[in-house]
Amino acid sequence: MGNVIYKRLIEIFVSPENVFQAAAEKLKRVEGIRTKTIKEITHFKNCDWADKELESIKKLGVTLLTFNDNRYPRLLKTIYDPPPFLYVWGAMKKIDDSALAIIGSRNASSYGKEITQRLTRALTHQGFTIVSGLARGIDSAAHKGTLEAGGRTFAVLGSGIDVIYPWENKKLAESIAENGAVISEFPIGTPPEAINFPPRNRIISGLSVGTVIIEASFRSGSLITARLALEQGREVFAVPGNVDSPWSKGTNRLIKEGAKLVMDPEDIIEEIIPQGNKPVSNIENKSPVLRKELTPECQKMLDLIETNPIHIDTLIQKSGLPSNKVSSMLLDLELQGLVKQFSGKMFKNLLKS
Repeated sequence: MGNVIYKRLIEIFVSPENVFQAAAEKLKRVEGIRTKTIKEITHFKNCDWADKELESIKKLGVTLLTFNDNRYPRLLKTIYDPPPFLYVWGAMKKIDDSALAIIGSRNASSYGKEITQRLTRALTHQGFTIVSGLARGIDSAAHKGTLEAGGRTFAVLGSGIDVIYPWENKKLAESIAENGAVISEFPIGTPPEAINFPPRNRIISGLSVGTVIIEASFRSGSLITARLALEQGREVFAVPGNVDSPWSKGTNRLIKEGAKLVMDPEDIIEEIIPQGNKPVSNIENKSPVLRKELTPECQKMLDLIETNPIHIDTLIQKSGLPSNKVSSMLLDLELQGLVKQFSGKMFKNLLKS
């Protein structure tokens, strides 16, 4: 039985128990259901596998969320083929309804990892939960950047909840479970086979109001996720890269085809928040970020910012520094609570207020 037929059955009969008790004539009314499937449902007696799976779930200490559980993610429920149930290691909360997916190449460059951590830190600071796939490269950088900023993050697996892949991310998975959730739709013990990852990607995009792609080749699985996000009616963003890099060809093509170009976090925020997706900060009850000693350049930048908001282009001109350097410094100052960014890339010095 596929996910779509399962969803139709639950919409009509409300619970799996009612499905198993339904007469064949009533089951025939379900659009797309096969005669063989009806026969399997009405004659089903063997619950051994389910009993063993529930026993394993209990031993692992994970949670099984069914489609009609009120804790099941609201956004994921609306996609065409939502998973009938989710294995969850950790906790999914109401504040996670405003989530953003950040994904990309496993063979990430230092540029890609740096951009990923800058974006995740800023978006976490705005209250977004960050969703990714626990893979090497961009995914790992997204999870780590979120955790370092004190935020919440989801890792969606292409394997059973007890099979962490890649294995070197086991410690990272443990940290994610303590500050969000590790999630899978696959039965316990399922190996990370290639066929599992495209279905996994629909969950990543389905949990999120938008998907951000950072570095992807033409054949990257991230492009599959971008397509799925569009089919689900979600926003797609892409970070431009070096035109000569094979890891930027996919993202650059996405931009050419209409994906929202991302130069800094504000490009994402200004697109998402007007749609009524403004999140509640998920780090507001945590300890404030400790202010570190500013470098001479950062101090100079802070001195240039007054109580009246000043545009980033003016700061670039006055400081004589490259635009990417100024953007990075402003993000750092904002995360330390020293400056506040307003729409239109205007910045105000909070210490002089």
